[in-house]
Amino acid sequence: MPMTQRRYTRGCPWQHWAMAWLLLGGPAGLSAGVQAEDGRLVQLMRTGGQVLMLRHAYAPGTGDPDGFRLDDCATQRNLSEAGRVQARRVGAWLRARGIERARVYSSQWCRCMDTARLLNLGPVTELPALNSFYEHPEDRELNLAALRRFLASEPRDGELLVLVTHQVTISALTGEFAASGHGVLLSLKQGAEIRLGGRLGFDE
Repeated sequence: MPMTQRRYTRGCPWQHWAMAWLLLGGPAGLSAGVQAEDGRLVQLMRTGGQVLMLRHAYAPGTGDPDGFRLDDCATQRNLSEAGRVQARRVGAWLRARGIERARVYSSQWCRCMDTARLLNLGPVTELPALNSFYEHPEDRELNLAALRRFLASEPRDGELLVLVTHQVTISALTGEFAASGHGVLLSLKQGAEIRLGGRLGFDE
């Protein structure tokens, strides 16, 4: 893997172009935990053609140190011990609700790969389309186009997809904010349509 060096600046504004092709679902104003526990999203995850976009678990700080490299976790901002515990709890939360395995893809950032592995839902595959464009907004449309192509190629009745990524990717694609270790559920529909089912907080 080629070495990559990036410096991070303050974030990118949310974009709402995605609302033209996402049909919003779920009652407004409910907390992430309430939405997760109402049973509707859990039931959806047990059906085919669902995508859980999950923000990596807690990693203190913002961005990455100067000179960080994708091929060297020691140079990156990584999960804290609390973040590692959080990632394990997310996996346990899902398994307790009957979701024991999934097809898991991750950004190449170490905090995402570690989160994905600690879920313990199956093998983890790197997917560059999930990589952060926080400091390089010129990568935004390229990444999102690749991610849309990936989702369009997925079966509409397939096993649950778990995509571990970054807040900028989640907000750009869905218009939703996800806290560390939280996510949003998407339903793959016919053609290119993707429906936003709701937010998931994985509260105990």
